[in-house]
Amino acid sequence: MEAEKDNEAPFAVATLSLSLPTVFPFTQPKIPSAPHPNKLKLPTQASSLTHLSLSTAASPTPSFKSSISANPLHAPLSLGPLRPRDPSNAVALRRSAVVWFRNDLRVLDNECLTAANNDSISVLPVYCFDPADFGKSASGFDKTGPYRANFLIESVSDLRRNLQARGSDLVVRMGKPESVLVELAKAVGADAVYAHREVSHDEVKTEENVEAAMKEENVEVKYFWGSTLYHMEDLPFKLEDMPSNYGGFRDRVQKLEIRNTIEALDQLKGIPSRGDVEPGEIPSLMDLGLNSSPSMPQGAANASMVGGETEALQRLKKFASECAAQPHKPSKDGTQSIYGANFSCKISPWLAMGCLSPRTMYQELKKTVTRPISASLNSNDGGNASSNNGTNWLMFELLWRDFFRFITKKYSSAKKQVEAAPATACAGAFA
Repeated sequence: MEAEKDNEAPFAVATLSLSLPTVFPFTQPKIPSAPHPNKLKLPTQASSLTHLSLSTAASPTPSFKSSISANPLHAPLSLGPLRPRDPSNAVALRRSAVVWFRNDLRVLDNECLTAANNDSISVLPVYCFDPADFGKSASGFDKTGPYRANFLIESVSDLRRNLQARGSDLVVRMGKPESVLVELAKAVGADAVYAHREVSHDEVKTEENVEAAMKEENVEVKYFWGSTLYHMEDLPFKLEDMPSNYGGFRDRVQKLEIRNTIEALDQLKGIPSRGDVEPGEIPSLMDLGLNSSPSMPQGAANASMVGGETEALQRLKKFASECAAQPHKPSKDGTQSIYGANFSCKISPWLAMGCLSPRTMYQELKKTVTRPISASLNSNDGGNASSNNGTNWLMFELLWRDFFRFITKKYSSAKKQVEAAPATACAGAFA
């Protein structure tokens, strides 16, 4: 036994002495620092590295000058290895990630943005205006009309301002996501793309195209779930076994616990310095092939439908206070409903764009209303549901919304859903 112990100790010491100099070199050559160019740049991950004791002058990194412009489909980049192998180079410790914003144009309760920020030293937020979402449909109608497009433009603009206020920015491009994201990932040396999953057939098809393109570049795609009140991972059934009728769905999920919202970060990781990516201009209606309708309201009249998370949160607070002040008037089934001129919360457009999450709505109302909010729609409550554990009408509506989104997801890519296994928390609902 003594002989064995003597043999083990040197081995452990040898391993430690070889590992530390490799990761944290203690002597480095002195290299004269080059003068800083007189040029205004976006906030980069340099501020995120200030807490490290490594010297960035250990080995100068190659300077990549990107040809990325407002049209990312021109001259795709072909860069070298994404991560240098030289351990004395600070870039070897760098892990850049791309956050692909879709119908989640918010910083509050945005799981993929928070996860990317926690996992990476630098983060590149991106929104892509896909030409497939505009133009005419097969039946001759606008795929996206001027009202919705204008609301989207305002929401993207507000997201950019919110990201800039937190030390980041939003890169905006027009083009197919599978082309745009690959080029940007190569430009900044990203090894992962973070995004929320969507539910419609066309959105699922786009996800498949992005996954295929990223696989060729050896870039990981991490998906999250954040568009419903109940999280998909918390459902008491696999998605392919989901009841196809609302009553069956409601009975199975109404007692589930709703996850807490994810707080918005005060400070985000900076934009990657590699690639020198320009933020790009947010397109106008004309850029999207649309013209303002003669009947489209202008000026103050249009202010009632301003897109963006900032407007959504203000509306939610106002609605919550009005809901709390309204006299109680339950319906026959025990649910509490708003009535009169303000019979609707009128927040659906912001929910659809993801400027606001259903969980944020629920949590805000839960803080302000005096009557309990519950998903229970059981008529066997003896008529006391509204005063004890009955439902708020908004919960009733959000539950219906969940049902439609889950059932759409179930049938949007049936074969893939049946074959897929539940993913981990970092990868979203289904891989």
